[in-house]
Amino acid sequence: MRRDMDEEVSELKAAVKSFLPKRPLLMIAGICALMLFLFATCNSYVRVPADKMIVIQLPVSGELKWCIEPGWYLQWWGSTTTYKKSWQFWHSYLPEQGSRKDDSIPCRFNDGGMGRISGSVRVDMPMEKKKLTSLHIRFGSQEAIEHELIRPVFEKAVYMSGPLMSSRESYAEKKPLLLTYIEDQAYEGVYQTTTKVARVKDPISGAEKTAEVVEIVRDPETKRPLRQEPSPLQEFGLRCYGYNINRVLYDDKIEAQIATQQQAIMDVQTAMAEAKKAEQRTITTTEEGKARAAKSKWDQEVIKAQEVTAAEQRKAVASLDKEAAEFTKKKLILEGEGEATKRQLIMEADGALQIKVDAWERTVSRGFQELGKQKWVPEVQMGGGAASGGEQLSALMNLLSMQAMQSLGLDMSIPKGKGMKTAPSSK
Repeated sequence: MRRDMDEEVSELKAAVKSFLPKRPLLMIAGICALMLFLFATCNSYVRVPADKMIVIQLPVSGELKWCIEPGWYLQWWGSTTTYKKSWQFWHSYLPEQGSRKDDSIPCRFNDGGMGRISGSVRVDMPMEKKKLTSLHIRFGSQEAIEHELIRPVFEKAVYMSGPLMSSRESYAEKKPLLLTYIEDQAYEGVYQTTTKVARVKDPISGAEKTAEVVEIVRDPETKRPLRQEPSPLQEFGLRCYGYNINRVLYDDKIEAQIATQQQAIMDVQTAMAEAKKAEQRTITTTEEGKARAAKSKWDQEVIKAQEVTAAEQRKAVASLDKEAAEFTKKKLILEGEGEATKRQLIMEADGALQIKVDAWERTVSRGFQELGKQKWVPEVQMGGGAASGGEQLSALMNLLSMQAMQSLGLDMSIPKGKGMKTAPSSK
């Protein structure tokens, strides 16, 4: 068994030796040729992605060849440098934004307060080969452009924007201006400024005080800010846009001062709000009183209108009653005049015979009743006294009847061819 294994190993060694070159120099030459092939293949072509550009420096002439469009390019064994066409430049305090360290930019405000500006901006590389060559010659890499060109530009813009406001203003009323000042000075160039003494209003008490104020020098005609120098970003053709501040980090003292000022402002605002509420309550009470007074007034006006209407109605009714009374008066007068005329005519016709007869009848009847109550015949008579008493009563009754007829002017005689006539009354 062992002999068989030794024979197989010997055969394998013989086979390997048969494939190896007969001379060692040939083996070395083959290895060198293989390495040369690999070197030529790896350094002759380069691939350019769509979001990047590559500059090739030829090995002999040193010429710079820019590969901007995506694709494959002959490298000619030259050195290459890669640049991003567009990227986000960070100067943030957050480790996940940009580098792992705090890259925020320090800023000092006009009240002496310190802060750090944390933010980012989008940067586009120029597409002109002349400007790309100038950038490559000056800086030589993507990292150098960020740290030696872009960051110093924004540091200067932040430094020149701080004196234009106080710490409190940077987080309050001038917060949008802080971003505008930094962005404008980074893109266009830093402002020319001047310092002057002015009267400013204290944010807490509202009283005016004297302070030094930094102002932007502007063109008298266009009113545009004057620049100390153009921005280097324009010189090299870099386009920056979309600048954003994600936070302003103030010193602990400034944070405490801001908190105190904010609390004081809130207290003042609360007091003002309470005063406004009290004033509003006064106004509300006054207006409610006016409303109630107006309501009472109009209620009285309604009652007055009702009373006026009722009085006008009564007046109208009284007027109608007066007219009715006038008509009634006229009616009664006419009726009286008619009755008088009627009676006058009756009187002229028969001398009011019926009335006189009725009066005579009542008079005689009453007289006879009274006479009937008397004792004309004695209860005890002697001889012929009864006959004479009856005759006397009859005579008396006739006398009374004739006297009444005479008083009424009645003539009971019946002339021939005529009715009863009224006798002339005796005077």
